[in-house]
Amino acid sequence: MKHASPMLRPVLLVHGGAGVALPELAAEMRVGCAAAVDAGWRILADGGGALDAVCAAVAVLEDAPAFNAGVGSCLTSDGTVEMDASVMQGAGRRAGAVAVVCGVRNPVRLARAVMEDGRHVLLTGVSTEALAAARGIARCDPAALVTDRQLERWRQRRDVGSTGTVGATAVDRAGHVAAATSTGGIFCKLPGRVGDSAIIGSGTYADDALGAASATGDGEAIMRAVLTKYAVDVLRDGSHPATVAQRTIRYLTRQAAGSGGIIIVDPLGRFGYAYSTPHMTVGYMRSDLATALVQV
Repeated sequence: MKHASPMLRPVLLVHGGAGVALPELAAEMRVGCAAAVDAGWRILADGGGALDAVCAAVAVLEDAPAFNAGVGSCLTSDGTVEMDASVMQGAGRRAGAVAVVCGVRNPVRLARAVMEDGRHVLLTGVSTEALAAARGIARCDPAALVTDRQLERWRQRRDVGSTGTVGATAVDRAGHVAAATSTGGIFCKLPGRVGDSAIIGSGTYADDALGAASATGDGEAIMRAVLTKYAVDVLRDGSHPATVAQRTIRYLTRQAAGSGGIIIVDPLGRFGYAYSTPHMTVGYMRSDLATALVQV
């Protein structure tokens, strides 16, 4: 006879990207990830919603130059920043996404605006600038998003020490789940390239009946595998998210010949993560834990 799993919600799980991290960035990534967990957890602990929590957490990561999202994004082959982001809430499976964003510091806020506007799921390029203006979302000079570290990498055409994509998943006290993902993309990508972080079902997915997931890593492979939709669907049989995360990364390797990582929560408040790269920054907090934990 199966026993019902205890309710462990709320929970917040964040990631700062899977890849190869520079040792000198480890402390900065730990601080940034801890700040993201704190921002999201304060919302959940006060009885706020999962969507608010994941958006707050991801915005903090976008503002931290150590991560490949927002400030500190990888540069295109032309030396410019083009960012992608998406959000999804499990209630009603509402979603919003943006791609090729150049002049907004926090693309995750723009992705949420697309969702709340309700007319479309994905907007790209100049359309995102118009929506930002209409919704009062702060814009910035695209040059303000370029850090010295990323500029030097671009000048040397040296693709080392990179991690890709930040994200968060959460379940709130009411059992609603949500996920958000944001990225600067891959190093020296062609202008106009759109990765998995803007694609619902690939980089981000949420369903209140099952759970929520955010992915990071080889974007083209993640899109071919429709990775987060796969992961959330596997939760249907009641498997623990930790087991599902491991299975999902094996699936990514086997079916799409890619590497990466994933974070997953379910409506009970159980969570898991897995990665096949040398590094993935992860932080989490749950109602039964005394303090947030961060792994770099």
